[in-house]
Amino acid sequence: MRTTVTSRTTLITRTTRTTRIAGAAALACSLLLAGCASNERAPNTIYDFGPAAPGAQAPGAPALAAIVVMDATGPTALDTERMFYRLNYADAMQARTYASARWSAPPLDLFTHRIKTRLSQAGMQVLSATDASNNVPILRIEVDDFVHAFASAGQSEGQVRLRASVFTDHRLVDQRSFARNAPAASHDATGGAGALAAGTDLVAADLLAWLATLDPARLSPATGSGTAPAPASLGAMLRPSGR
Repeated sequence: MRTTVTSRTTLITRTTRTTRIAGAAALACSLLLAGCASNERAPNTIYDFGPAAPGAQAPGAPALAAIVVMDATGPTALDTERMFYRLNYADAMQARTYASARWSAPPLDLFTHRIKTRLSQAGMQVLSATDASNNVPILRIEVDDFVHAFASAGQSEGQVRLRASVFTDHRLVDQRSFARNAPAASHDATGGAGALAAGTDLVAADLLAWLATLDPARLSPATGSGTAPAPASLGAMLRPSGR
């Protein structure tokens, strides 16, 4: 009888010890898995400018019947898909990037595409350097700043700064700088993307208004200048160095 009780006690002890070991192993495994999960980077959220809503059509003929729009140029940082922001209230000279958000294409490409869309919606025939005729005015845009800027932790906006130039027959017709700020609906990557898209649309409207003020006589090719070069040569002439 005593032997039977001893055997049962030993069995219970072993079972309890096994249960404890199994429980400890399960806990260690769950902690390990949690650690692995916490070390994984969240997938990137990809942003673009969204669909271009139809703009208000100005009455009458467009500012220009046709125009060549060169690819926008700018700092090398804008030639990547990274999304930049600045904490102006802390250090305005430090450009930071969102860790889990990026553009679907370099901002310079997104910007060029949106400008072409807005000009086309205004009734202009938008051409590229490869299919342009010699007598079509050329629009060149240099983007100086394109960033989600924070004035404080609870106030931010999309800032767009650029310089636009119009050429005809190798001649500079006019040049103007533009700057637009658009408030962000939220102070994160989503709000920054929306604000920069809105800022780009505002700049596009400014460009249209400016193009409408250009003197048609200055947009006409100069007489007696001889044979104009082929469109490829025009593109090569306007392509900035170092890009």
